[in-house]
Amino acid sequence: MQARIMLCAAITAAAAVVTPLHAQDKWPSKPITYVVPFGAGGTTDILARMVTPKAGSALGTSFVIENKPGAGGGMGTDFTAKAAPDGYTIQGGTISSHAINVSLYSKLPYDPIKNFQPITMIGSMPNVLVVRADSPYKSLQDVIAAIKSKPGTVSYASSGNGTSQHLSGVFFEQTSGGKMVHVPYKSSAESLNGLLSGQGPELIFENLAPAMPQIKAGKLRALAVTSEKRAASLPEVPAVAETMPGYAIVSWQAIFAPAGVPKPVVDKLSAEMIKVISDPEMRAKLLEQGIEPGGMTPAELGAFQKAEVDKWARVVKDANIRLD
Repeated sequence: MQARIMLCAAITAAAAVVTPLHAQDKWPSKPITYVVPFGAGGTTDILARMVTPKAGSALGTSFVIENKPGAGGGMGTDFTAKAAPDGYTIQGGTISSHAINVSLYSKLPYDPIKNFQPITMIGSMPNVLVVRADSPYKSLQDVIAAIKSKPGTVSYASSGNGTSQHLSGVFFEQTSGGKMVHVPYKSSAESLNGLLSGQGPELIFENLAPAMPQIKAGKLRALAVTSEKRAASLPEVPAVAETMPGYAIVSWQAIFAPAGVPKPVVDKLSAEMIKVISDPEMRAKLLEQGIEPGGMTPAELGAFQKAEVDKWARVVKDANIRLD
């Protein structure tokens, strides 16, 4: 009798081990939520809607995009950090949500490294300093002269505190010796609309992707890009570094999942996302928007992210910025 009980217990224990593995083999068996921690119309949102259709088809499921803006990407990122680590919640992570915010906010509710599993890098891009087409600022030199001669009178927009748009402005002040007024919005779409309305800020260091249509339409004037060298998609626009050596900021977009997602799920999701990003048609679309395609493995993205966290910790400390 005792032997039979022990045998049953062993079978039950074995089943408990096999069932999760079997469940992983079945992944995905339902739609996957893709959290965008910013509003609709920004780079993170645009890229989510670009890469998920093909990835969904390859995985035999669909992706549901959920925009959760606020706190420079912090609100949506916290939501993902606390989600079940089953592979059914992932998110678009950025230089702000997964590198800058941890140094900027004194009470960040998540750890960008410990609470997340890297999946892959979608791509990177410079920001572009733009003004309205009717702006009196015709060149980068005009902006520098204005913020140095009349400090605190020129305002710049961003899609939120801690975003690459915000830190581009901070680093611009540090490098030029000038002073501006920061006006944060909840998304790129809102900040661009504020600029275009003529009633809001006078300039913005916007991600190249959402700014490009307005530049091509002649509604915005591009004065400079924040990368070390000129962008291939805007070869006529100088890099800030040509005027201010040492100034270089590149925004990046990646995919993360909550920490603890089973390795087979991570490997499968990462492999399919990398295939999508590496597809020639997708690469062409990314390059057209000024985005350098990524495709890092989870390990490569993890190492890159750690280096970025350290880099931006120094910039934020030097600027003496701290947000509650």
